Amino acid sequence: METTDRSKKYINPYLGGVLLGLLLLLTVYITGRGLGASGAVKNAVVASVNEISPAHVKHNAYYSQFISDDVNPLNNWLVFEVIGVLAGAFISGALSGRLKWKVEHQPGIRWRTRLIFAAAGGMLFGIGSQFARGCTSGAALTGSAVLAAGGILTMMMIFGTGYLFARFFRKLWV
Repeated sequence: METTDRSKKYINPYLGGVLLGLLLLLTVYITGRGLGASGAVKNAVVASVNEISPAHVKHNAYYSQFISDDVNPLNNWLVFEVIGVLAGAFISGALSGRLKWKVEHQPGIRWRTRLIFAAAGGMLFGIGSQFARGCTSGAALTGSAVLAAGGILTMMMIFGTGYLFARFFRKLWV
């Protein structure tokens, strides 16, 4: 197995944390609210359903609150935030030589199993973010940044639950 020095390929985690904190502060200052990505996914789903069945969206209590004649749900800063995050991740991976078309997994499992569990985890996380009225970025980072008890509790629960379940699911990851 090849070992490489990744210290030159990744940002210093302390610097990254400071930059994330400054970005969060700037976002709250400019927009009056914090970061979050689950709203972008919700807007994309609403826009997609509206394209397929506008009558359903019009008569659905949840969907209809995001649709109007003069506002497209995709014309939202959260959508552009997620597009920027995806583009930035792609550019960063390409510039640092980490952009590869492969699925990393343990030798004992197949790549399909890894992808199935990753997709299931992502879907459960998305559903949970809607129940929680926000994703980890919105609930935990922004909540903790403004010293909200709910944000701090959310952060503790996210990391605590991750720590508890990591033992059971670690064989699915590298």
